[in-house]
Amino acid sequence: MPRSFLLENLASALLLAILLFFSPSDAVRTFPAGVGRFAEAPQFRNGDACPASPSHGGATTCDSSHVHIAMTLDSHYLRGSVAAVFSILKHASCPESLFFHFVASAGPSSSDLHRTVRSVFPSLRFKIYPFREKLVRGLISASVREALENPLNYARNYLADLLEPCVERVIYLDSDVIVVDDIRRLWDTRLPEPAAIAAPEYCRANFSRYFTEEFWESWDGQRVFYGRRRPPCYFNTGVMVMDLARWRAGEYRQKIEHWMKVQRMRRIYDLGSLPPFLLVFAGEVEGVDHRWNQHGLGGDNLSGNCRPLHPGPVSLMHWSGKGKPWARLDAGKPCPLDHLWAPYDLYLPPPSSSTSASDS
Repeated sequence: MPRSFLLENLASALLLAILLFFSPSDAVRTFPAGVGRFAEAPQFRNGDACPASPSHGGATTCDSSHVHIAMTLDSHYLRGSVAAVFSILKHASCPESLFFHFVASAGPSSSDLHRTVRSVFPSLRFKIYPFREKLVRGLISASVREALENPLNYARNYLADLLEPCVERVIYLDSDVIVVDDIRRLWDTRLPEPAAIAAPEYCRANFSRYFTEEFWESWDGQRVFYGRRRPPCYFNTGVMVMDLARWRAGEYRQKIEHWMKVQRMRRIYDLGSLPPFLLVFAGEVEGVDHRWNQHGLGGDNLSGNCRPLHPGPVSLMHWSGKGKPWARLDAGKPCPLDHLWAPYDLYLPPPSSSTSASDS
């Protein structure tokens, strides 16, 4: 990569940080000892132009005035999830009008996650849904990366079943994103019938590489996409606006599971949860501006591959890929764009042994 290009991207990234964010260090206060490993986030309130917000006890999952956001909660990615929620609240025009639907693996740890989220965000409207991993474990096939075989990666397939039927629309977000725009702008995306999902599409990507040669040859893969509204294009499932009413009516969970069963019998793709989505929805997705998924920023930790921002405006940055910003920052080997994630990090590192000794 030319040095001038890298410097230009770094300069743009730093300018973006200055324009969109102030350092939260003055607003964040830490918890008393023993409460948790995260700092408490600042409180964000609705402006005068926002709809009247019910009291915290009166907020329900069925409130149609809310922006509904779904994410997974996992102990390995909790640091990213907390940063993502913080960024969403920070830039929301009506932060008290957001409702978060968190999906976590069923078990004792879900109560710990609930206490952590409530401690970091005391006023957040949210609910945690236990995900029974056995629903999908028997359908998961081996992937090119072990991390892609985590059952929670497939929880997005089951949102229409997990969330209450009264929730008819939701924004799904991965845990490694940062939102630097008002999330309501994404929420207001128009979803004309019969589209069940909206997402940024990348039609210049080599669509064929997401499937094996056997799929294209033995399965006559082209036939799978006949009759679609548009030619099939790649889209990243880490950022989606989902019409859950249409999802339920179209039985899309069952259709995705069908392709996962096919994969178990005859290997037709190498990645994890993405290809079944492409098989069902490619060519039927309602396009969203690319600013809402500047993806691929994770790059590759093993080779030290850092990714720049795509050309154009930025509303959401997505560290998809092998590398995560918190891991690189902790290791002292961050990519340039990881410094844009850092201001949203509420994690409190444990005190060093030398500090503990001096305090005692």
